[in-house]
Amino acid sequence: MKQFAPPQITGRTRVMFIMGDPIGHVVGTAVLNAAWQEAGRDLVTVPLHVLAPDLPHMLDSLRKAPNVAGTGITIPHKIAALSLVDHVTEAARLAGAVNFIRRNPDGSLTGHNIDGAGFLAGLTDHGIDPVGRSVQIAGAGGVARPIAFALAAAGAHRLTIRNRDKTKAEALLADIRASGVAPGCTLETALGAPADLLVNATSLGMKETDPMPFDLADIATGAIVAEVVMTPAETPLLAAARARGCTIVPGRAMMDPQAALVAAFLDGTPA
Repeated sequence: MKQFAPPQITGRTRVMFIMGDPIGHVVGTAVLNAAWQEAGRDLVTVPLHVLAPDLPHMLDSLRKAPNVAGTGITIPHKIAALSLVDHVTEAARLAGAVNFIRRNPDGSLTGHNIDGAGFLAGLTDHGIDPVGRSVQIAGAGGVARPIAFALAAAGAHRLTIRNRDKTKAEALLADIRASGVAPGCTLETALGAPADLLVNATSLGMKETDPMPFDLADIATGAIVAEVVMTPAETPLLAAARARGCTIVPGRAMMDPQAALVAAFLDGTPA
């Protein structure tokens, strides 16, 4: 990442937050702030530790602060935030989750989701095309949903959702079917043939004591294993996959392309 001098923050500087619980793992603030400086935007992004009961109040405070551009939304608030904003984009509606919120000039809030687009861009940056692949995703929550929609719509041949709560996995697959975005993709919760692209879309791996999101026996030699966890940079899952000769895609890969998408959203696209 290119190094910049600390930004000059004045009364004209617009502020953007990233809200989550916990917040110590967040690295997106550094990525976004570097992008704002490189683009000459008088904007600063800062992390904000927000507990679940306080999220409605914190979002309401954004409506009352004209110098706030918006906020990022991370674990565990992405699904809850959907019902707390005034408007949602089509991407957020389909995903059933929000990961960025824009404060509009009238004080209203628009929720958007770029996790799916960011994840696909990260795969592209690593030379990976999802078309025709058999994909297995661990998780059915606020991160997994947009990634599942994106991979199905991008041409995956088969998509398997693995989740501790099978009802949530089945609900996600039902939503993808109902959307009509992936008529040619086989959608299932039961594991069939080994997948050639496995995606951890849970928080497992952030703590040393976390169990693996996949049974290592399900990871075929030569498969592609992708993470959404950004801290640590190499999770136990990625380390194990590397040892098995797999191609690995770190969680940071889905964050790096997001700055341009966030900038466009803050500027009003999509409306």
